Amino acid sequence: MARDGDINEPTREFPEYPTGESLRARSDVPSDPRPGAPASSGGPVRGLLWVLGAAALAVVVLLGVQATGLLPDFRNPFAKEQTDRSQPPLLKSIRDLSRYVAAEGNFQVVVDVQKDRRNVPDFLLNERTLFVGAGRIEAYVDFAKIADGAVVVSDDGKSVEIKLPAPQLGETDLDMDKSYVFAEQRGLINRLNDLVGGDPNRQQQVYQLAEDRITAAARDSGLTARAEENTRKMLEGLLRSLGYQKVTVTYTAP
Repeated sequence: MARDGDINEPTREFPEYPTGESLRARSDVPSDPRPGAPASSGGPVRGLLWVLGAAALAVVVLLGVQATGLLPDFRNPFAKEQTDRSQPPLLKSIRDLSRYVAAEGNFQVVVDVQKDRRNVPDFLLNERTLFVGAGRIEAYVDFAKIADGAVVVSDDGKSVEIKLPAPQLGETDLDMDKSYVFAEQRGLINRLNDLVGGDPNRQQQVYQLAEDRITAAARDSGLTARAEENTRKMLEGLLRSLGYQKVTVTYTAP
């Protein structure tokens, strides 16, 4: 039988179980009692894990809200943007036209222009541009230039004679969507000049040459003769539908 003095003493096989007060006392004591010992890193690591978890949860919530359509799409903060600061168009004039466009020609021309200096190597000073120009030009009859007495109707009202001004060629319309620079060669001095200042209208001469070539080609293509024939057929069909049996269309000298 145990003695009274040994009742509250732990046995060797079963040491004393720590109570709440002893645990609090132990928590106040640092793990390493030596002065200057580093503190336990469990607290900062646990805080970092909480921050990362909260951030991941926030991303998941935002993606879910975006999928529902409650928020607009996320955009790249470094995406490329284009700003149009052009001024509104200014109407300068209005002109009434009474042209009948009877034919149209589509042309393509290759312009090869070179500018260099005598006795200077091409690698130093040279400009050569190979430009493919596509454009169209119209052939029309200006009804506003019909003179008085140009329309003569016979006494019986069965025939009519019309005198029209000769067809003309309109201005060449260079299609920049189909025109392009095929090749370009520039000397070292020319390239340095482009870096310093450059000429924004450098290609203007090439465009003008392309338009001139197209205009010359239209004159030799018989486009005005095609316009005469088409205008004649149009007027004959129109006037015969009005009851005229004979329609004569002539053209004055340009």
